[in-house]
Amino acid sequence: MMLFPGAAHAEPITGAPELTHNDLYKAKPASVRCALTKGTSASSTKKYITDLVGCLNKAWKPAIKDFRQVQVTFKEADDKQSCSTGLDIDASFSEICQTELHVRLAGDWIKAKSDVAVFTSITRTWSGVVAGQTGIGQAWWALQNSADEAEMNQQNRRYYLQLDCFMGVSAKALRRVVKDWRPTAKGKLFWESFLKNKYSGTSTNRLYWLEQGYRSGKPGSCNTWKAPDPKVA
Repeated sequence: MMLFPGAAHAEPITGAPELTHNDLYKAKPASVRCALTKGTSASSTKKYITDLVGCLNKAWKPAIKDFRQVQVTFKEADDKQSCSTGLDIDASFSEICQTELHVRLAGDWIKAKSDVAVFTSITRTWSGVVAGQTGIGQAWWALQNSADEAEMNQQNRRYYLQLDCFMGVSAKALRRVVKDWRPTAKGKLFWESFLKNKYSGTSTNRLYWLEQGYRSGKPGSCNTWKAPDPKVA
């Protein structure tokens, strides 16, 4: 679901309890020791991703009512199309397609000795799973029915900044040591390079919400829907 927002408009969300008072905010993911090894072959990278998603399933299961296990589908090497944008992308990427987590592997992730890029992408995409299984995604989408362009722009930033915060929560649940979130906060989501949208929030606010989730380890710290406008700009 892609939206094309315009200018900002200050208005915290009201009348949408699935966003502002979701049961998720009272829960906490389990702490999971996630042993991950990133090699530099396609098979080892696939195993890394599969193991990571398995850890995320274990961590978030106790926090989400009626949680449904998520499987990874690896796209064929020549399949470059993103289901969310319809665009062909040469690099590696992950995204939610229907209820599955789809991954396209290319040389950038496979050959990388560091796991930062793949860990960041998978955990950020996983935030969409959290939003989808808690009703947050559906409630956010419903807001668009009555929003003007300026309101829609801010609603989208609230949504995507919340996904950043959930990513911080996931990293904490998996006992991932992150000393500096600034590179992540400055990075663009894979589709932004193509569509040049600006609703992921400023790097300062992305950093704020990433650190909020990571420090607390609780989704309750990620309620962007009640946050003042400066925190969702």
